[in-house]
Amino acid sequence: MAVAAGVVGGILFSSWRLGLTCAVLGAIVDTVLRARTYSTVPAWRRASVAERQTEAQLKRLERGGYRSLHARAIPESEAQIDHLVVGPTGVYAVDSEKWDKRLPVRVQSHRKLFHGPFNQKPRLDEARWEASRASELIGEALGREVTIIPSLAIYGPAIPWKVLTVREVDVFDGSRVRKWITKRERSLTDAEIEEIYEVAERVLPARYPEP
Repeated sequence: MAVAAGVVGGILFSSWRLGLTCAVLGAIVDTVLRARTYSTVPAWRRASVAERQTEAQLKRLERGGYRSLHARAIPESEAQIDHLVVGPTGVYAVDSEKWDKRLPVRVQSHRKLFHGPFNQKPRLDEARWEASRASELIGEALGREVTIIPSLAIYGPAIPWKVLTVREVDVFDGSRVRKWITKRERSLTDAEIEEIYEVAERVLPARYPEP
């Protein structure tokens, strides 16, 4: 990016000094973009674009006391929670989806979610089961009930609502992840957050452990 900016700047302004300035600015922009898109999930894991976008939003919640785990497996199954978030307002399971933006998203009677002609019931049921099973595993380890709110964060097509609960799963545009989490009242102490996070890290293994 820096080299390209320098060449273009030099040609446009016919000055090597302005070209150098453009190169420096290009390097700064490139550094900022890389920092914002850097993922704690290893590069070889090849996280989806949707997962990386959600993770970038969740990083901005860390200063507010939120802790996140990414790509966590549900033991004895093929299921995965893309993002498990533990923070002052509760515990959340976020599944990130990148859908074809050319197909509309709609609901019927708050029980059926469609992407174009495709019924997304299996995807909703999967997200609900993942959160329920994770809640059971964490609750058993802690010796008390832990509620995990399931969600589907959709990137691509326009979502004609802010947050809508369909089959007990909150569905919303992926850009609303942070607002969806932080809008609720505080329900967990710092000690509880740390305790739940540590247990979740133990009972929900990484889907792609480092070699």
